Amino acid sequence: MGKIDVQYDLDGIKGLCLITPAVYGDNRGYFTETYNQQDMKTAGFDFNFVQHNQSLSTKGVLRGLHFQKQFPQTKLVRVIKGEVFDVIVDLRSDSETYGKWHGEILSEENKHQFLIPRGFAHGYLALSDIAEFCYLVDDFYHPNDEGGMAWNDPDIGIVWPKLEGVYNGSALADGYSVDGIPLNLSEKDQKWLGIKDTFKF
Repeated sequence: MGKIDVQYDLDGIKGLCLITPAVYGDNRGYFTETYNQQDMKTAGFDFNFVQHNQSLSTKGVLRGLHFQKQFPQTKLVRVIKGEVFDVIVDLRSDSETYGKWHGEILSEENKHQFLIPRGFAHGYLALSDIAEFCYLVDDFYHPNDEGGMAWNDPDIGIVWPKLEGVYNGSALADGYSVDGIPLNLSEKDQKWLGIKDTFKF
């Protein structure tokens, strides 16, 4: 069993990968291995994942863009219910693609997994009524080590699907909506600054 399909270095961004596991289905349902260490090593990955996180969001919730500064994490993310638009921004100062963003639709239907190396800001927008999001990380969460950047920084120019609104000069959610539902961000996520004032790895 097992086996995964890997798209390496998405959009020319070194280390950023999209993984699709094999799915075996019949009239009873399906089975898939969501993580197989041997398959990952065969594909060239050798991570020691130490924490598994899960969150639930309603349509219009945007989480991010987040990172840990002194304890950066590799993340393997997927969606088990609903659909999200998952986004990264390369913050590696020595990277040829520093400041570049890339997004992927992750859903319970496509079962895609996004492998995000250390050194990236990460966030996602819930596109379905309910979205359950899971991710493995290779370092523990450190509450005093959080960093972030504005989700709508015009210098990055992320194109969020279904999102309507006009940039108002800040990360505030005011005036934005998804399918008519007001954009929903945490108070903290509405205070982050743009990439010019953001931590570099």
